[in-house]
Amino acid sequence: MTSVILVSMIMSIVGVSTPILLAALGELVAEKSGVLNLGVEGMMLIGAVSGFAVTYLTGSPWLGVIAAGACATLSALMFGYLTLSLTSNQVATGLALTIFGISLSSLVGESFVGLTVPSFGAVFPAGLSENPTLRLIFGHSPVVYFSLVMTWAVWHFLTNTRGGLILRAVGENDYSAHSIGYSVIAVRYAAVAFGGAMAGIAGSYYSMVLTPMWAEQLTAGRGWIALALVVFSVWRPVRLFFGAYLFGLVMTLELQSKAAGFNFAPPEFMAALPYLATVVVLALISMKKRGATAAPACLGRPFKPAT
Repeated sequence: MTSVILVSMIMSIVGVSTPILLAALGELVAEKSGVLNLGVEGMMLIGAVSGFAVTYLTGSPWLGVIAAGACATLSALMFGYLTLSLTSNQVATGLALTIFGISLSSLVGESFVGLTVPSFGAVFPAGLSENPTLRLIFGHSPVVYFSLVMTWAVWHFLTNTRGGLILRAVGENDYSAHSIGYSVIAVRYAAVAFGGAMAGIAGSYYSMVLTPMWAEQLTAGRGWIALALVVFSVWRPVRLFFGAYLFGLVMTLELQSKAAGFNFAPPEFMAALPYLATVVVLALISMKKRGATAAPACLGRPFKPAT
């Protein structure tokens, strides 16, 4: 394997892993607060279409990313109002959000099919970003570097800050947190909003960076992989980071095997491999003893403070 092919493969893995990492980081924070939002796929598609539309109309990918995060945040807050304020079932509402996002993105994106948008410029000088070897470090989209910073930020927030301690307390024992004066609902709203923003930015990466052209349902179920990744990482940001790149490696196997001329498995099987890996991971984790997965104790449980 030549160095050019190796660099190209690593670049592909980074590109595929980035949106999954972003969406999973947002969902991890939401679940740490005790909220299970299965609408990640829908929020990603809302972010993808809104980011593409704003970029196409304004010519600015930066405005597109901001719009993607904002629109997905609004959809997440809608989910939050139904589940936190009205205490509706989180699983059913999350699935409804996914269906809503798929339908809305198809409707809004209909007029953008086949159109292209300008992508981000290089973050670093051309001498670094276009160097055959150094581009491994300096040749990525700004969103890639943002995902790395956010991985550290989420880890630091959950581990070393008072706010992270409050968030984890709300997810582990909401009534105890409420009894000592913390607003459980406010904390969970903030966590859900953060999860929506991250999912929206992740979705915009598909429509504005990976394939800067609109296509219906271009996330192709990656939101479900992000959900599984949170469980796979046992709700730990560092494990989530490595898990995202592991899934990214699996997802690039089909493309790279075709490029290298290896046909050791049917292409349909290779395309399904990431989703098979997701099912296997969830099955293995579900076989562990109760409490061994370190899931937040209040995950998915509605909070109804005594009046």
